[in-house]
Amino acid sequence: MAHFAYYSEENYLKALYKLEQKGTRKLTNAALSKMLDLNPATVLEMVRKLEARELVSLLPDRSIQLTNTGRQKALVIIRKHRLWEVFLVDKLHYNWNEVHELAEQLEHIESADLVDRLETFLGFPAFDPHGDPIPDKEGHLKVLQSIPVTDCTPGKNYLVQHFAETSDAFLDYLQQVQVKPGIRLQVNGINAFDRSFNVSVGKRNMVISEKVAANILVLPEGANQ
Repeated sequence: MAHFAYYSEENYLKALYKLEQKGTRKLTNAALSKMLDLNPATVLEMVRKLEARELVSLLPDRSIQLTNTGRQKALVIIRKHRLWEVFLVDKLHYNWNEVHELAEQLEHIESADLVDRLETFLGFPAFDPHGDPIPDKEGHLKVLQSIPVTDCTPGKNYLVQHFAETSDAFLDYLQQVQVKPGIRLQVNGINAFDRSFNVSVGKRNMVISEKVAANILVLPEGANQ
């Protein structure tokens, strides 16, 4: 039970950090419940425990805010997760869309020494297989200037950088349509009826939904990462 509580705590902190990074205006119990797919009462109980441990603060408007300690702990978890993803793809030859759930389990290993050795063994990678930056040992994280495909200028070339959604279902879909970090993408047009996007990906033309377009993050071709 102690281990379960520990894993659960880490997942809450990571979820709050991700909501924060998505620009969620108000981090509420409801938003956290939706992201974690948990009952609001269960979430509220854990949030109170996190507040007692000074990992989050509950503000007067009932929103949740990570403390500096909570944010640093979240970054440690994200660092471990992304390093394990690199290991699984580069060393064990998993496909890049197969490693998220495995890394979700491995990220809870507590040994800081193991993580440091893993990073050294991998050659200090800057990005994970999904194009997300890996926090360094001090918790510094490179800020990417990427935008969703929904904000792209039609006719301009972009490079796929990373993804706002990392669920297995979405990554499996991207694998099927052969969209991955580093590939060139151009918006050719937007369907007025359903807001689907006509895009060129590499040398292929395809149509993607607005939801998919919103979760593919790109940089203008030639921009510095």
